[in-house]
Amino acid sequence: MKNRIVNTDNSKTTILIRLMVGAVFLSEGIQKFLFTDTLGAGRFEKIGLPSPEFLGSFVGAFEIACGTLILLGLLTRLASIPLIIIMLVAITTTKSEVLAEKGFWEMMHGSRTDWAMLLGSVFLLIKGGGYWSMDKTFSKNGA
Repeated sequence: MKNRIVNTDNSKTTILIRLMVGAVFLSEGIQKFLFTDTLGAGRFEKIGLPSPEFLGSFVGAFEIACGTLILLGLLTRLASIPLIIIMLVAITTTKSEVLAEKGFWEMMHGSRTDWAMLLGSVFLLIKGGGYWSMDKTFSKNGA
C-alpha cells in the first residue's frame, strides 16, 4: 500500500503541474487565515456553508498542508485527494448560482482557475510526483 502511494514515474515535466497546484493551494490556504472576512469564514458564511468559522480554518489548513506536500512531491497522490474534494465543493457551491443567473459562459469564465486546480489535482492523483519529487526518492530507496 505504501509503495502505491509514493510510486511515481520518471516524468521530469510533472514538476510544472506540482508547482502550479501546490503554490496556488498553499497561497489560498494562507489567505483564508489572513483575510478571514473575504476569503475564509466570511466567504463560507456568504455562500451559505454550515459552521463557517470551523470550515474556513479546516479548509485553509488542508490547503496549506496539501499544497506544501505537493510542492515537495511528498505523498503527492494522497495530498491531491482532499484538494480534489475542495475543488468539487467550490465549483458546486460558488458556480451553480452564476450559471443560473448569468449563464454558461459567465460561469466558465469565473471558474477557469477552479477547473485548472481540479484537473491539475486529478493529474497528480493519477501520475504521482514525477521525477523531481520526494516520492521518487522514497520509491527508489524502497521506503
